[in-house]
Amino acid sequence: QVRLVESGENSVQSGGSLKLSCAASGFTMYSIAWFRQAPGQRREGVACIDMSGGHTQYDDSVKGRFAISRDNAKGTVDLEMNNLKRDDTAIYYCAKGASCDGDYKSAAWVDYWSQGAQVTVSS
Repeated sequence: QVRLVESGENSVQSGGSLKLSCAASGFTMYSIAWFRQAPGQRREGVACIDMSGGHTQYDDSVKGRFAISRDNAKGTVDLEMNNLKRDDTAIYYCAKGASCDGDYKSAAWVDYWSQGAQVTVSS
């Protein structure tokens, strides 16, 4: 059975930190990206990590503030989010795709989604 399940904190004040985790099961040989969707906006990828964990990519909007990592032994991928801003408020999804060298920021890259988790940053 293929599954991607998110967990983690959901609410913080501006300037604070949160961590989201994604537990993957039922498949191998995959890259994982974190996407987010704010109200009225399209869903877009913000970070990607390849199968080995040695190659990561970030959107400019989160570069230097977010860190993606994975533990293949546990089957988990984490997104550490620091110096959060109100603009980071969105529903966050982890998603499985082929390679971070592809257009990981596009929903078309994804072949499996997690259920999504609301992240709220207040001033």
